[in-house]
Amino acid sequence: PSYLKWDHNRDLLEAGNSASGRPIGHQQTRAYYRLLDRLHDEFPDLEIESCAGGGGRIDIEALEHTDRIWASDSNDALERQRIQRYTTLLVPPEMMGAHIGPPTAHTTGRTHTLDFRASTAFFGHLGIEWNVAGEDASQPEQRDALRSWIGLHRQWRWLLHSGTLVRSDLPVPGRIVHGVVAPDQSTAIYSYASTDSVHENPVGRIRLEGLAADVNYRVTRLGPLELWDSAMRAKPAWWDTGIVVSGRVLERSGVQAPSLHPEEAALILVEQVAQT
Repeated sequence: PSYLKWDHNRDLLEAGNSASGRPIGHQQTRAYYRLLDRLHDEFPDLEIESCAGGGGRIDIEALEHTDRIWASDSNDALERQRIQRYTTLLVPPEMMGAHIGPPTAHTTGRTHTLDFRASTAFFGHLGIEWNVAGEDASQPEQRDALRSWIGLHRQWRWLLHSGTLVRSDLPVPGRIVHGVVAPDQSTAIYSYASTDSVHENPVGRIRLEGLAADVNYRVTRLGPLELWDSAMRAKPAWWDTGIVVSGRVLERSGVQAPSLHPEEAALILVEQVAQT
């Protein structure tokens, strides 16, 4: 299908009718919706992405007339962790453009690993905003790692873009936990991201919410993030072998969090265990 990105960054200056002097901001917005509908009617295969200054054209009504939105021109994975956490209070993940950018973000100059950039973009409408023909992506191991992340997203897209979003509050700042639970509560994927340094190390347990209380689940890691046992980087017991616990335990007590450096993220897979 064809694609149109509608970037409406210009403010409405003197937004009034020159004859009557009455404000016309509301009329202008409704005209914008009608124009989008006409484009869809004229070009049924056209995909329209709405964007404006970090969300100026992202509202409930805009979601009725577009196929996805672009939350911010900042593709810095650290900033995106925070931006996407609150964008998804309104926007379904499948409608939120989230791209794997280059190692160094053009908006902030910060450099992040591919694993952090990919795990941050993993839950949204995944795209690649990185010149994969450039020098920083030319190494075979970089290409292979990127291919693996794309394959992982394709494997789990059925869940990521159909389930129920859940969030867990943590007793310390600098960590973000969110996830997607399948409608039948059989499967879930959670993200545990480190956005800052914390005094507690490890930070304790993280609760995985939204599961069926009386069902047993196997908890395993998902994705390529590696941890090594050390005095400063404890690896939870379930990290390599997994653990089977009930949904009630996961929601009320949780599991030991992996010890992450700032600007790192771990993906956690939870799958229902067959009853015997």
